[in-house]
Amino acid sequence: MRHTARTRHAAPTAAVLAASLAVSLTAGCGHPDRDDNRAPQRSATPAPAPSVAAVGSPLAVKIDNVPAARPQSGLDAADVVYAEQVEGGLSRLMAVYATRLPQTVGPVRSARESDLELLGQFHRPMLAFSGAQRKLLPLIDNAPLRPEPAAEDPSAYFRAAGKAAPHNLYLRPAKLLPSAPGKAALTTGFSYGPAPSGGTPTASRTVGFPAARFTFTWSAQQHRWLVAMDGTPMKTTDGGARVAPATVVVQHVRIHDSRYHDVLGNPTPYTETVGSGKAEVLRDGRSFAASWSRPMATDGTTFRATNGGRMNFADGQVWVVLAPAR
Repeated sequence: MRHTARTRHAAPTAAVLAASLAVSLTAGCGHPDRDDNRAPQRSATPAPAPSVAAVGSPLAVKIDNVPAARPQSGLDAADVVYAEQVEGGLSRLMAVYATRLPQTVGPVRSARESDLELLGQFHRPMLAFSGAQRKLLPLIDNAPLRPEPAAEDPSAYFRAAGKAAPHNLYLRPAKLLPSAPGKAALTTGFSYGPAPSGGTPTASRTVGFPAARFTFTWSAQQHRWLVAMDGTPMKTTDGGARVAPATVVVQHVRIHDSRYHDVLGNPTPYTETVGSGKAEVLRDGRSFAASWSRPMATDGTTFRATNGGRMNFADGQVWVVLAPAR
């Protein structure tokens, strides 16, 4: 087991990250249904890095979400799950782990440019992914995070039986982290506590991407939102339990074409998570209108109720669906 993370030439400020993200790039990439194990190649000799646990860095894992990848492993242990749009209108997940590490996570898939902006809110997070577009690799290498692609640390990844490649690559988190860093590593800006007054009783809420559909159904018995993907109950391989977050956030964001394309010529979407906009928060069987704000890439995201007060989330897992702004 490795007890330290390899070092990166990480940019310490949001300005450097923003400059990196603004680089003009025009590369092709792997199709969402095709694996991409290309990884950053290091030439400089890094200096020793402190333990991830010591600096409170969480683990973020890019997880496949096409039908051939389901059921996934380890989703129920994540503190936060982000759902994002990728090529062809499909969806992909980013699971963030800070308080608990599952035995396995996956299937693991490739990173996107938007991930760098999204992860800027955490302190040098570790990013586990299968690979990335070649011209995106310098941005990943210079972002304020610790990349852990499959090609650079094969001992942490394995191919599982029962699914065809590329939907069978899994991560053993214990190979990257000696232990979970703890709740303090979740510098998301989220606020937890009692729900505000008001809200609309909500039995079910569906959020659609062009080629993917998330449905969240309230379970009074579990006091959680049961997730269905494209109309099918979402379960994990860990005992077949339903994926059931305590809070669901529909965060309306600007999604536009990036400079990247897949091998079929489909543009890679870029999801903007810095800025402000409308949101909807589902908790306790009710829906609450809200707004979100994240001024800089190094900031967490603040959610506010319609009265201007902080919008509290329920204790437990949070799903954030990054939906196109209406």
